[in-house]
Amino acid sequence: MQQQKLFDDNMDSNKNQIQVYFDGLCQPCNPGGTACYAFIVKNGDHTIHTKSGLAADNSTNNVGEYTGLIRALQWLLENDYQNENIVIKGDSQLVIQQIKRKFKVKASNIIPLYHNAISLISKFKHIQFELISRGQNKEADKLANYAYTKVIADNPKFREKSAKA
Repeated sequence: MQQQKLFDDNMDSNKNQIQVYFDGLCQPCNPGGTACYAFIVKNGDHTIHTKSGLAADNSTNNVGEYTGLIRALQWLLENDYQNENIVIKGDSQLVIQQIKRKFKVKASNIIPLYHNAISLISKFKHIQFELISRGQNKEADKLANYAYTKVIADNPKFREKSAKA
C-alpha cells in the first residue's frame, strides 16, 4: 500500500485542488441540543456540492463538526475524488488537531466518529487538513445554521425543545 500524504503542507498549489469546508453546531444549548452539520466541496471558486442536515439530537457541537467531516469524506469517496489533491478546512480546533493526532480523543461520544473519520481518510491518496478562522468558514457556518432552522421548522419535537431553551 502506498504511503498516504495525510498532512502534507507543501502540496503543489498549481495542481487541481479540491477544497472542502465543514462545520457543525449544537443549538439551542451545547451539550444537550440539536447537532447539525454542513460541508461544501469546491474546485477553485466553483462550488461542486453542498450538503447539510441533522447530525444528532441531545448531542454536542463536536458531534456536528465530526458529522460534517465524515459526510464530506463519504461524498468525496462516492464521487471518486480519492486520487485528487484534497484540502479539508474547518474552524474546529478540536477536530482538526485530533485528526492530525495532536490532541487525544477522550470523549466517549467522539471516539467512534474519530475512528470512522480516520478510516475514511486512509482511502485518500493526497489529503491535508487546515484549521481556518470562523471568518474563513462563513459559508459552511451559514449552511449549518440553515440546517438547524430547517430541522426546527420541519419537526415539532425539535421546535418544542428549541422554544423551551
